[in-house]
Amino acid sequence: MNVQDYDFFCKMLKEQSGLVLSKDKAYLLKSRLMPVATRWKFANFDALAKAMRSRPDEKLLRDVVEAMTTNESFFFRDTRPFDQLRTLVLPRMLKNRAQQRHIRIWCAACSSGQEPYSIAMILCEEAAKLAGWRVDILATDLSGDILRRAKEGAYSQFEVQRGLPITMLMKHFEQNGDRWQIAQKIRDMVTFRPFNLLNDPAPLGRFDIVFCRNVLIYFEHPTKAKVLAGIARQMPGDGILYLGGAETVIGVSDRFQLIEGQRGVYTIAAGVPAAHTAGAPARFAVG
Repeated sequence: MNVQDYDFFCKMLKEQSGLVLSKDKAYLLKSRLMPVATRWKFANFDALAKAMRSRPDEKLLRDVVEAMTTNESFFFRDTRPFDQLRTLVLPRMLKNRAQQRHIRIWCAACSSGQEPYSIAMILCEEAAKLAGWRVDILATDLSGDILRRAKEGAYSQFEVQRGLPITMLMKHFEQNGDRWQIAQKIRDMVTFRPFNLLNDPAPLGRFDIVFCRNVLIYFEHPTKAKVLAGIARQMPGDGILYLGGAETVIGVSDRFQLIEGQRGVYTIAAGVPAAHTAGAPARFAVG
């Protein structure tokens, strides 16, 4: 791959998705895009690059972007955020939303669905406390292919072994050949929708809890600030934001502040205007 082609792809990916590739990622670019080249019947990578430079087919452009932005995920990733959800965040929401009895959760950049399904399983475990409540889980991703896979909710033996407690595997999954299918009840708790984090999230509605974990690390500073500002506009004053363990709002956004004594869990900073309390109608009623 020549330097000009690499620079072209880097610029295009940044414009389309916010993804920033460092100069040492040529191997990653080529390894992820060669299957796209093969699928589109290009003779080699150079032929793909040439086609991309000359007003590419919109589906080809989407395939290239999706191939580069699909990241791995696994159930209950890092464990701690989900423990915090159960012991800190949900009790807080149950208290603060006692009148509305309605909670909306957004999983941004949800990949193949393990994160929103992990949240759904926690809600099932806490069903007694949530009896009579309505809960929305919206999971979004840039990639249409990965969303189709997430909706299916079928995972390999390797994928269910990564972070998923055996008790939850036995309770919420059914084995089908060499795949494990998550229960229809859990799948029905999550709505999947395509969404590019570079866009304004206002059409998605207001959210009480937002998971935006392990995605900002791929963005440059201005893009991180833009994404966080958009999220803040869609959250009430007591809303909760989760970021990944290697991510922070420090030096990026003054709209969030870390919850004292916690790591990776933020709330709206004092003085930041809160979102309206009206949200889209919930899909999932507990109890």
